[in-house]
Amino acid sequence: MTLLEIMRSASVIPVIAIDDPAHAVPLAKALVAGGIRVLEVTLRTEHGLGAIRAMSEVEGAIVGVGTLTSPEEFVASRDAGAVFGVSPGLTPALIAAAKSSGLPLLPGVMTPSEVMAAREAGFRQVKLFPAMQAGGVGMLNAIRGPLSDMTFCPTGGITIETAPAFLACKNVACVGGSWLTPKDAIEAGDWAHITALAKAAAALRAS
Repeated sequence: MTLLEIMRSASVIPVIAIDDPAHAVPLAKALVAGGIRVLEVTLRTEHGLGAIRAMSEVEGAIVGVGTLTSPEEFVASRDAGAVFGVSPGLTPALIAAAKSSGLPLLPGVMTPSEVMAAREAGFRQVKLFPAMQAGGVGMLNAIRGPLSDMTFCPTGGITIETAPAFLACKNVACVGGSWLTPKDAIEAGDWAHITALAKAAAALRAS
């Protein structure tokens, strides 16, 4: 699958931080059971790569890596089973790592100049991050005119209540959200609650 196909297959991509390796597989299974197949596992904890490796074995899961901030993480994440990567920003070193590793990258952007720089580097899909601070829906609608060939995954501060407005933007393929994986539910092993949240998110659709 191309990065755009992955984005279009997911109304919401959960942003996942794994604190306990034992939670990785049941969490992935709970999300997939609710119709959320594209999973972004961040490298914000020491268990990120291990979680990617474990979740990649879950049937139906499409696992990517999030919080890519250094070139060395690209190959390690790809080898762990990640099929796409997400970064909070974009630097020349990350551009080079994405090209050399072959790992499709969804880079973070916040301003029109950053969107143009990503476009110049060959990217057509980007993550608006942090979405709310970057101007939210208003920013996405305003930038569509001059940069109509760019597709966005806004992430950062989005909730189940605000997601529909973002998904209604014609240049948005999906949104990123951490609300699907509340820490208390994960720690309690309340996988049924996670599945219910996933079902509600999966019912949302981009225009």
